[in-house]
Amino acid sequence: MPVARLPSVLLLFDRGTILLRDLDPGFDPSAIPGVLWDPRVQAYRTPAYRHEALRRELTRRGLPFSDDVRLPQPPLGSWSPIELRPYQEAALWAWELAQRRATVVLPTGSGKTRLALAAMARAGSSALCLVPTRILLAQWLHHIGRTYAGPIGCYGDGAHELAALTVATFESAYRHMDRLGNRFDLLVIDEAHHFGCGLRDEALEMSIAAARLGLTATPPRDAAVAERLVELVGPIAYELTIGDLAGSFLSSFDIITLHLDLTAAERQAYEGWMTTFRTVHAQFRRVAPGASWEDFARAAARTVEGRRALEAFRRARRLTAFTEAKREMLRVLLRRHFHEARVLVFTADNESAYAVAREHLIMPFTCDIGRKEREEVLARFREGALRALVSARVLNEGIDVPDADVAIIVGGALGQREHVQRVGRLLRPREGKRALVYELVSRKTTEVRLARRRRAGLAPRGAAAV
Repeated sequence: MPVARLPSVLLLFDRGTILLRDLDPGFDPSAIPGVLWDPRVQAYRTPAYRHEALRRELTRRGLPFSDDVRLPQPPLGSWSPIELRPYQEAALWAWELAQRRATVVLPTGSGKTRLALAAMARAGSSALCLVPTRILLAQWLHHIGRTYAGPIGCYGDGAHELAALTVATFESAYRHMDRLGNRFDLLVIDEAHHFGCGLRDEALEMSIAAARLGLTATPPRDAAVAERLVELVGPIAYELTIGDLAGSFLSSFDIITLHLDLTAAERQAYEGWMTTFRTVHAQFRRVAPGASWEDFARAAARTVEGRRALEAFRRARRLTAFTEAKREMLRVLLRRHFHEARVLVFTADNESAYAVAREHLIMPFTCDIGRKEREEVLARFREGALRALVSARVLNEGIDVPDADVAIIVGGALGQREHVQRVGRLLRPREGKRALVYELVSRKTTEVRLARRRRAGLAPRGAAAV
């Protein structure tokens, strides 16, 4: 009677990695990409996100294996029908054609969350949704609860509740993925552009989920970051910009750029700080003409002159963030629109946001307020009891800001990505709506060049930036 051959490889999940045990003496796992010897446990190990690739490689080599990685899946609830717009359906189809491992790029306000709900419903498997902030955590739980009949887990904002469908903040996922990594078949990554640069990438590396859906309005343009994101999430399978959808599925909008002068005292201070900065920066550029800003910052931090230059640059940026002319123009614009529209004011930093709040008695919407207060503020804004909000960064990503008509961008710090997200806050469609964006730019400063770059992100694909 023939004896059944025992599996030559046993696969086990171990704190975000896959261990290879019970190996045949003639098998060398180090020949498989990503598999390394771990002398601490006397076994070969590979990151959990390579689980499916490892299975395929073992099968290709004809090596039998026993896979004890995946924990049993708890029962899933049922989904209500989810209607999609044509471009959302096209994006979902593109993701499925990419073997359900890809990134979808859609502008703010175009319904990326709804697309993700449809993807989870169509996949019919356990899913972990990752979001960057506690505000978005509550928002995703709310949206899922409207279309999904079943328990919803939550990791973040003090909660540690596990279910077949779970939402977690990036930070909580990073801290707990060693225990969550073998429980889900699908990862949904909101604001996926936060990954790919090393910070918290391990949260994606430690999950075995073969299916992955990345969502972003602003994909990374740095080649190294983009390549890393392809490895962790998948390639871009579908992409539309604000310019592609404005006027049809998003509200039409107008942008008015107002160039404002510095006062004599501001100009003197600005030029003094920028002269200090430019002297050191020019010396660095002569030595390293192809270097990035990050390279300069690292090099400058090593010398007294370099640190002085960086501080001078920061002082110049703080000065232009909220000048006297911007103060006066903001006063004029608020007086014009306060009673006829709902206004969002965006600043470069919290210091400027609180200054605006004090001067104009506008509610600040910052990282310093708790979830309950945030919900109350948005509800009052929706009802019209609050006519304006001011924020530095909290409103940039993903938060539903209902019925905003006018945005006043006093200052920015994060470039094209931030600008696209801010404009997108106004573009949730409403019959007859045409949004209005004011951008305040200090004349003859670095803001002029930055403003020109920011606008490139609003053009339709293939359109030239002007």
